Amino acid sequence: MPESGVSLTSVSGFGASTLEAVLVLIALGLAIFVLPSPWGLVAVAVAAVLDIAETGLFIWWSKRRRATVGVDSLVGKIGVASSNLWPEGQVKISGELWQARCAGGCDAGTRVIIRAVEGLLLVVEPA
Repeated sequence: MPESGVSLTSVSGFGASTLEAVLVLIALGLAIFVLPSPWGLVAVAVAAVLDIAETGLFIWWSKRRRATVGVDSLVGKIGVASSNLWPEGQVKISGELWQARCAGGCDAGTRVIIRAVEGLLLVVEPA
């Protein structure tokens, strides 16, 4: 960081994307004007094709599956009973404590499967 305590990326209007754009323009100019006649354009064309292919790959990769969110995503997960579930108590799932009800009942430390969600109460059964 410079002596003034202000870096180039923190100055208003000069973010990381602006710096990247300037570097791309410099590289583009060097590729076109410094490399011999046909090779400069070939380098730019190859770089453009690689950039488009990489962007397409990243878009495909990000859309390969949908994120599961909300309490309904808990159904089917396995947790551990933190207290006795005769019939209600607490279970721990992914480090979180939830109120739960087990119709058949189970002791603390038993692995349970979440079968349904009723508000903030989980309906579980022993695994």
